[in-house]
Amino acid sequence: MKNNSIKSLLHDKGIYSGGPRIVTIGGGTGLSVLLRGLKRYTSNLTAIVTVSDDGGGSGALREDMGMLPPGDIRNCVVALANTEPIIEKLMQYRFKDGTLKGQSFGNLFIAALNDICGSFDEAVKEISNVLAVTGKVLPVTLEDVVLFAELEDGTVVKGESQIPIKQQTSNQRIKKIFIKPSNCKALPEAIEEIQNADAIILGPGSLYTSIIPNLLVKDISRAIQKSDAVKIYVSNIMTQQGETIGYSLGDHIEAIYRHGDKLTIDYAIVNNGSISDYFIEKYSTEDASPVEIDYNVVKDMNIGIIEGDFVSVDKNFLRHNYNHLSEVISQLINETKLSKDKKRFFDYHYVNSKLKKHKAINKE
Repeated sequence: MKNNSIKSLLHDKGIYSGGPRIVTIGGGTGLSVLLRGLKRYTSNLTAIVTVSDDGGGSGALREDMGMLPPGDIRNCVVALANTEPIIEKLMQYRFKDGTLKGQSFGNLFIAALNDICGSFDEAVKEISNVLAVTGKVLPVTLEDVVLFAELEDGTVVKGESQIPIKQQTSNQRIKKIFIKPSNCKALPEAIEEIQNADAIILGPGSLYTSIIPNLLVKDISRAIQKSDAVKIYVSNIMTQQGETIGYSLGDHIEAIYRHGDKLTIDYAIVNNGSISDYFIEKYSTEDASPVEIDYNVVKDMNIGIIEGDFVSVDKNFLRHNYNHLSEVISQLINETKLSKDKKRFFDYHYVNSKLKKHKAINKE
């Protein structure tokens, strides 16, 4: 009891908190991959997740039950869970036959909790408790948001799942995206986490359907900009069919700025590792290619560029190596935030010890 009281007192004074306060913003596979690495360096990790998905199993539940789409939330919860491997397999299991074909068990679990708890955010908290999640997973809003895109020729596309399809068939770049209702309110807890963050990370993930939709929710971009946190953008390794074909690193950031209500980024983390000819050819069938680093453009934006070999392969797809990526991010937070604040002495050395431990393991 006494130890808990001392810990609470130190926490209240900002002296000890079990690692840096990191907020990640996005959705899809990219965000969940990053979370698996970051949870090794802090217990104060918050994932703010988009809720505009209208395709697949999530879209079906959204239409049938009038609930928010659970898919991206489920992936983040599983990534942060501290439980047996069989539970992760269960949460990600997709039924192969019958009326539930294609639906995941985890989605149904969240749907049931949504009904039991009476609200989506409470359902997410309950499943996080059940799976012993490190940190928090928060929907960016509790309102029923629909995503739209306006293409360069003026065509307006409704629905997240339709945007990549229409972009490909028309071969028109996305001019802008917007949401309805346009004045939907952010989850208050999400704003609070952003305000208190040491670091805010955008990406990796689909630019127009995972990252930017969060920035369109009222007060999110403004909270990011007002926060004293270091703001980091993690670039995708490859451009993406239906969204960012032909985009350089600068193009990605410019799109974020265009939608982000005066939001600025301090650092961009980008891959410079080699990609095999096999994957170059594989992705070229979708017109995708490695994201080009246009150094002068990005530096003119006063953004620091951090390069590294972040290439990993998972099920014949390129992913970020979350061990190396989270190591680089944690080192950056330590250098830019924790080392400059005497009150964060314990957090600084906590992260340092973790970094040394994982570097030693990687050398073996």
